[in-house]
Amino acid sequence: MIAAFDVHYPPSGGASAAAVFFADYRDAVLSGSCVKRLAEVEGYVPGAFYRRELPCLLALIEKIEHPLQEMIVDGYVWLGKSRPGLGSRLFDAMKGEIPVIGVAKTKFNGACAVEISRGRAKRPLFVTAAGIGKRSAAEKIRMMHGKHRLPTLLKEVDRVAREGF
Repeated sequence: MIAAFDVHYPPSGGASAAAVFFADYRDAVLSGSCVKRLAEVEGYVPGAFYRRELPCLLALIEKIEHPLQEMIVDGYVWLGKSRPGLGSRLFDAMKGEIPVIGVAKTKFNGACAVEISRGRAKRPLFVTAAGIGKRSAAEKIRMMHGKHRLPTLLKEVDRVAREGF
């Protein structure tokens, strides 16, 4: 099973971490979802986003009952050649056993990402990875269902996270 993750931070505080599950990158419909609400989270620190997001993802992963083959995070796996991002830290937390693909919507200077275009979008997505080659990871994201810049199931995990609180 493949899982895509996202975390929503409502203005009232706390967080809602969500995962959607699917069997194939071309799937148009998720096969399940999971949400974990957290009453308290770390504050946002520029360049250390993982401090806020990683604990939310790990708390959610504890609820997941079936084995995961790959994980997709909203953000970067690597911020630079030897500068780990959220995805790299998640990969390490999973003992390097589950590949992690990072899909970012904005460019981060210094990150060595593969830029992909989907649909008729003028702006690319930025893909990085751990446990899988970044070009292979980029191709998986490129083939995901949907005619727009952001794949259908990545939009869906955002929706699930927002509605989860």
